[in-house]
Amino acid sequence: MKTYTAKPSEIERKWFVIDAEEVVLGRLAAIVSQYLRGKHKPTYTPNIDTGDNIVIINADKVKLTGKKRSDKIYYWHTGHPGGIKQRTAEQILDGDHPERVIEKAVQRMITRSPLGREQMRKLHVYAGTEHPHEAQKPEVLDVASMNDKNKRSA
Repeated sequence: MKTYTAKPSEIERKWFVIDAEEVVLGRLAAIVSQYLRGKHKPTYTPNIDTGDNIVIINADKVKLTGKKRSDKIYYWHTGHPGGIKQRTAEQILDGDHPERVIEKAVQRMITRSPLGREQMRKLHVYAGTEHPHEAQKPEVLDVASMNDKNKRSA
């Protein structure tokens, strides 16, 4: 029996929309990274991007377990001496770009390579319920109902 290897011309990409309202961040990111890489498909090939396009709505309503909302710190450096900066997850989620928390969580689960950057381009995250991808007719992917632990209320 020969090992199957997908060719770029054989890849069929779907569009999925995920509602992130009250879904746990880490569990959401793990599922999204699987779909972006294409590991949910029987035609998965590690060196080819076989993944699907993902649209995430309500990114501002994602849940973090424990005290991560106030204790989780995102660091970056400006490039100047003493230029380390930080923000908590709460500051980002309550700020102008709450979708960055989900983008960063998924990015850290994807391989750091040209293939990973190609896969990340298929992720579209929006803070509200509106998104400009209705023309692609995305299927609803209900992450909250996949496992009881995926959803947290209050």
